[in-house]
This record gives sequence, C-alpha cells and structure tokens, in this order.
Amino acid sequence: MTQEETMAVDGALRKGAEGLQKVLSDVDVERSQRIPGPDRWSVQEVVEHIALTEDFLFSSIMLAEASAFPLLNAGREVAIATRGANRSRRVESPEGVRPRNTFCSAQDAMQHFLASREKTLQYAAAHLSEDLRCKVTSHPLFGAVNVYEVLWLMAMHVLRHVNQIEEIKSTLS
Repeated sequence: MTQEETMAVDGALRKGAEGLQKVLSDVDVERSQRIPGPDRWSVQEVVEHIALTEDFLFSSIMLAEASAFPLLNAGREVAIATRGANRSRRVESPEGVRPRNTFCSAQDAMQHFLASREKTLQYAAAHLSEDLRCKVTSHPLFGAVNVYEVLWLMAMHVLRHVNQIEEIKSTLS
C-alpha cells in the first residue's frame, strides 16, 4: 500500500468519528429515541448499529488470513471510497448488527463506538508497512474482501449513517 492510500483511509476513519460526534452534539435523549416513521430507525438505533458494525468488522479483520497474493478489486475499492456514504440506495442491514437495545442512550453507543474506532485506528497504524490487500477475510454482503477494503467500509459506513442521522434530525424538527 502506498503512503497516500494509508493516509486516505486513516483520514476517512477519523472523519467518520468526528462526524458522528458532531451530528449527535445537539441531540437530546428524548429526540434520539424518537422514530421518524414506519420501518425507520431512531437516532439511538442508528448509533447502536454503527457501534455493533464497528465491532463486527474489526473482528473480521482479526480473523483475516494472510495470502501470498493480494486480493485486488480496484473497482470495488473505488466504489467503496466514492459511493460508500451515499444513501440514495437502501441497504438492508445484516441481522447480527441490527439494533437490539444494547445501550441505554445514543451517547453510550457513541462512546462504545469511539473506543472501538480507536482500536481500529491503532490497528491501521500498527500495520502501515504491510500490504493489507494480502490479508483476506469475508464480509456478509461482499464475500471475500481484503483488510484495506474493510477499513474503507468501516470509514464509509459511519459517514453513511451520519448522513442518515442528519435526515432523521430534519424529519423530527
């Protein structure tokens, strides 16, 4: 991996954490629990989903196996980085990361996410010199993926849901 690639994914991971903190800064407990409509999640449920997904994807990184050759899918990498935060297409969440009232509040879920994201950032920093495309794991929607792609998915996933929280906030205003 190039230094530019490493810096880009690190920046995107940090941007997601900062974006989540910012979007939640003016959401009180009552508002975070309000459901904006049928078949929609509350802000608290979205943040819980973000936290659960971060843990799930990080565990998939920990299960990644070394490969003698990089798993390359340049088109998918570009799509993740450029369209991953786009909410124009609804994506059904896998059962294991759907909200289930794990946290007492959106703030609790955010704090859990931030601690998990810190582990993700530490992992990325510790493996800068490796080609993360030579570490392969699986994703429930994409199948076989490399760890570089998983890091991008983690970054874009949060940004996607920051956009969703903005949508919910405007609906509830």
